[in-house]
Amino acid sequence: MQEAIILVGGKGTRLRPLTNHTPKPLLNVAGSSFIRHQIAKLMDAGVEHVVFATSYLASLFEEEFKDFSQDLDISYAVEEVPLGTGGAIRNAGRLLRGPADAPVLVLNGDILSGLDLRGVLEQHQAREADVTLHLTRVSDPRAFGLVPTDETGRVLSFLEKPKTTEECVTDQINAGCYVFRRSVLESIPADREVSVEQETFPQLVAEGRRVFGHITSGYWRDLGTPLAFVHGSADLVTGTVASPLVPKPADTLIDPTATIDATACIMGGSTIGPRAVIGPHVIVDRSIIGAGVTVSEGAQIHDSVVDHDSAIGQNSRLREAVVGCHAHIGADNELPAQLRLSCGIRIPAQGVRVSGTAAACATIH
Repeated sequence: MQEAIILVGGKGTRLRPLTNHTPKPLLNVAGSSFIRHQIAKLMDAGVEHVVFATSYLASLFEEEFKDFSQDLDISYAVEEVPLGTGGAIRNAGRLLRGPADAPVLVLNGDILSGLDLRGVLEQHQAREADVTLHLTRVSDPRAFGLVPTDETGRVLSFLEKPKTTEECVTDQINAGCYVFRRSVLESIPADREVSVEQETFPQLVAEGRRVFGHITSGYWRDLGTPLAFVHGSADLVTGTVASPLVPKPADTLIDPTATIDATACIMGGSTIGPRAVIGPHVIVDRSIIGAGVTVSEGAQIHDSVVDHDSAIGQNSRLREAVVGCHAHIGADNELPAQLRLSCGIRIPAQGVRVSGTAAACATIH
């Protein structure tokens, strides 16, 4: 039986307010919760049993999959106190069912990639590895810890974020997908917080264990920030990265219950949710519009997320914005880039303008 663990315990603070009420892996991208895209990919790779390593709003994962009828067993390992990535993996490992030498896939719950999971498993077993890490090449590795390997792919060390160009000895970084030999996974301490990146993996390398990198340079994106989140969703819609849940690449993904005016322009891999109403001459570009959202005439939304049951007023403009649920943005607003609006907030007409007021002052001076 092929098994996997998905790490889904984080609070997703960089995606607030979207994650105030929904764990990050349960947010919708390309028409489904992100974790369902991961589950579909795992099933395509032959996985039969998945353990969710949960913590934040843990009960919502069971709610999400309570009616899941496909041929996959799902277990839930709840983290009662912070255990770090290593501790979370070890905690979830209690629910695994395979033999000691069986390979176990481990995925971070917020990484979107084009990785061939079957290929990783095959390479892990061919090398008789204790751990295989997916390493991806990035154009600028300075924002990441580095993972150099030798000519056979064996991991040499784990380096901190480089401060200078000279310290960039490799462009390979940890991409958040691992294959553990189960016996190695079970050697992680279970009674304290443990980081696999800073403690488990370096210790295994120091001990001479067989730690290898599966090195790729294909699609890889951490969905932890709002802009990365909307771009990842658009990439799934357009087929830039594949998901079994998006069988036909397209320029948009529009729910059949949404109402779109004939003069509206929806593009760039945008997703329009159930019962959304998009008015005349609206532009929605590479954005996510949630269920029950109303976008009035002439509004423009670029690289943004508008959560469910919110309203965007006439001629308002959003760019790289996050709008929480049940918010109301009045007419003629122009929101500054990277603004986040709390759930339920109300902004009056012309309340926020980057380029100045839209009309003359009505006050008598």
